[in-house]
Amino acid sequence: MNHLYLEIGPKKVFACSIDWPGWCRIGSSEDQAIEAFLTYEPRYRVIADRAGLPFTPGDPVITEHVKGDTTTDFGAPGAIPPSDHAPVTETEATRAAALLTAAWAEFDAYATVAPEELRKGPRGGGRDRTKMIAHVTEAERAYARKIGLKHKPLKSPEDLTAMRTAITETLGAPSPGGAEHGWPARYATRRIIWHVLDHLWELQDRST
Repeated sequence: MNHLYLEIGPKKVFACSIDWPGWCRIGSSEDQAIEAFLTYEPRYRVIADRAGLPFTPGDPVITEHVKGDTTTDFGAPGAIPPSDHAPVTETEATRAAALLTAAWAEFDAYATVAPEELRKGPRGGGRDRTKMIAHVTEAERAYARKIGLKHKPLKSPEDLTAMRTAITETLGAPSPGGAEHGWPARYATRRIIWHVLDHLWELQDRST
């Protein structure tokens, strides 16, 4: 089964999988968000396969509605559903770590072959490859603080590896729930994977 929650902002709606962190898509209405979500199933399957996880999500079942805000309308899932505060088991944490690692690996692999100059967006904008990579990694440094990790500016591949290892070790461990440093583990996992995949898919789409 594929449990979803809907994050409903003033103008936009996110449909986010609870069972498959990072699989979140946006639309102008609940129906459009769910439709967009479903169209990305084959693309998320690549991540699940890379993580070594059987991927049989089934039909979506909406279990929660949460109120969004301007962050939702801006294009990021910013609301934390109540279920994210529940304890995280060792099995779930291990699975989360596998999906995190797979998302990073897929992004890094594609980033090495993507062209530097990417096709412009519908309004003529958008980051090129190098700036997009920097944006993703710097966002992760900010996200890490939300789970109690502080890292100096990333100046080398070794710095990035060390930060991602710390994030994986933190989110790959069981959690009693709650949000001691700002984000509960489930939300942090979802938000980080979503951000990596959102830009991976943008990178792929704008490379053609």
